[in-house]
This record gives sequence, structure tokens and C-alpha cells, in this order.
Amino acid sequence: MFFKLISLIRTIESNAIKWKARNGMMFLRISLGVVFIWFGALKFFPGLSAAESLGGKTILKMTFGILEPAVSMKILAVWECLIGLGLITKRFLSFTLLLLYFQMAGTLMPLVLFPEMTFQGTILVPTLLGQYIIKNFVLISAGIVIGATAKGGIIIADPEVAVKSKDLERIVIRYKRRFKKKPNLERHKLSNKDLFKK
Repeated sequence: MFFKLISLIRTIESNAIKWKARNGMMFLRISLGVVFIWFGALKFFPGLSAAESLGGKTILKMTFGILEPAVSMKILAVWECLIGLGLITKRFLSFTLLLLYFQMAGTLMPLVLFPEMTFQGTILVPTLLGQYIIKNFVLISAGIVIGATAKGGIIIADPEVAVKSKDLERIVIRYKRRFKKKPNLERHKLSNKDLFKK
């Protein structure tokens, strides 16, 4: 009975991992897109965004006083909504991620430009505003992970298949480096028996 229970738990865990591998990237992309649209839309309405004041000051300082907060917040709102739409629809994903990286770099600037507003005396104790900014490292990481799959890459749940895929990827990279072109993998198709040889 005990071993059957352990076997059932392992099967459930294995199926859950496969489901996450198939669907996790979609959930990550869409949830990140929703966050960008939500936070971006708030910036269209003065006084609603918690980051409005600091965002306006940061852009004003970064543009040497050229972009006033009233204008820069509208530009930032459109920018963030475009990122969100790009992530959700998966259209122009590489360009969308480039916008995301630039936007995220800007959101981290107050840590350098306004340390008195983002830290309480020491960099080990961020203010609430500082914590709000620091969590953007997670959004940047999410963007990097999504970027890894932008051209068709996938998450592989099976460790054995993942190792074989990684080995094949190394071979392809070396081939491209040496011959300055992609190898014709169609010509060297392997049977299932070849793929799973020990």
C-alpha cells in the first residue's frame, strides 16, 4: 500500500512537471503582459500610480530636464502598454523584449539617482519605494527567460531528453562557429531507437 502511494505521488509529480513545461512559459508571458498593461494604464491617470512622482523625477533627470513629468508619464504609459500587448499577443516578441529591457533599466535608475528616497541610510535597508523598484529584478529575469524561447526554444521536462538536446545544441553551435552556417539536421535524422541509445 505504502509503495503504491509513493508511486502515485511520483506519477502525479511527473505529470505536474510535464504540464508546467508545456504551459509555464505561456503563463509567465501573459501574466507579465497583464502586469505591464495594468501598471501602464494607471500612468494615463495622474495620481493613480504609486511610482508616478519618482518616475517623473527620474525621467526628468535622465533627459537633463527636457521631458517634463506630465509628458514623460504619458510616453511611459504607452511604452508599458505596448510591452504588455506584445507579450500577450506574442507579436514582435524580440522587439517587445528590447522595449522591456530598456524600460526596466530606467526603473532601476532611482536606486542610483535618488538613494535618499530608495534606501534608509544603508543599501541593506530599502524603503517601501526601494523594495518596489528592487522587485523589478524578477521582471527582468522573467523577460530573459521569455527571450530564450522567443525564436522557438522550449522548456523540456524530461531530464534525459534535456541532456541529449543540450548536447545537440553544443554540436550545432560548434558547427556554426566553424563553418559559418547551420548544419542540415534534416539530412541526419535519427530514428527513435538512435535517440534513446544508452
